Amino acid sequence: MLEPAKEIIDELAAAAVPRWGLAGSELALINHSENWTYRVMPQGAARPVILRVHRDAYHTTDGIRSELAWMRALQAEAAVKTPQAMPGRDGQDIQWVELPGLGVARNCVLFEFIDGIEPPPDQLMPAFRQLGEVTALCHNHSEGWARPAWFERLCWDFEHSFGGNANWGSWRNGPDCTPERELLLERAVDLMERRLRRFGQGPRRYGLIHADFRLANLLVHEGDVRVIDFDDCGFGWFLYDAATAVSFFEDRADVPELMEAWKEGYRRRRELSRSDEDELWTFIMMRRMTLFAWMGSHSETELARTEGPGYSLGTCELAERYLSSHS
Repeated sequence: MLEPAKEIIDELAAAAVPRWGLAGSELALINHSENWTYRVMPQGAARPVILRVHRDAYHTTDGIRSELAWMRALQAEAAVKTPQAMPGRDGQDIQWVELPGLGVARNCVLFEFIDGIEPPPDQLMPAFRQLGEVTALCHNHSEGWARPAWFERLCWDFEHSFGGNANWGSWRNGPDCTPERELLLERAVDLMERRLRRFGQGPRRYGLIHADFRLANLLVHEGDVRVIDFDDCGFGWFLYDAATAVSFFEDRADVPELMEAWKEGYRRRRELSRSDEDELWTFIMMRRMTLFAWMGSHSETELARTEGPGYSLGTCELAERYLSSHS
């Protein structure tokens, strides 16, 4: 389904902020991928807040509610700082906002603004150690957390990544997926399926994950680490979070070194067995292929337009290396 024009979502965002008593605020779009994210500067306020206008038909209301519940629990119980949802004037975190004349309606959530910056490129090694450590904290919490009865999130298992109803569509519709490339990538998908079936979904390997644990979603402020953007969180293999750390540059030459730093940080808080390590590149390949599918189903986004050219060739090169080293 095609997204409405930016001007329409801008209008919906402006109609949403009075739900939090913020009529007249200045809004600026800061990101559009799955959702539309705005910086909101209330009149006379010293700090902004963040408005998220949800993409249509991606998450249910209970699904969004579940995301916010885990973010609250991580901060309260695991000392993982996350941006907290701000209840509207009616006390509800999630506001259903409609523009009847334009036939557009969306769920909207307002988040507090938290300080911090993404680690700079010249500090990748220490940043990957920090990323591994905070990922382990989230996994430890996930494994022991008693989720509410209404908890509902996407699955990132094999079927929901590569099956007929994959969350982000078919990888076969990825950019520049020629018939020859499709044959190669199909071999890689088949190999992943066999290896993941053997790897299994035991409770130490599979559970509630962030599913987009990139440096872009890690903020550092005065040495304190914060985690943002839980929109993709759901049920999957814990090692999938490791793979997301190198999203969009999985084929770069320094990835093995970066992953060593990630593992070092992870082991500060959680065990990582040799058999888990042996499957790491299966998950890196899996992440690469899900992003390849995402680019095909989200071709209208700036990210797909900028990353798409050349992504097909890089994906095939990564698949060839994976097949030669893991078959």
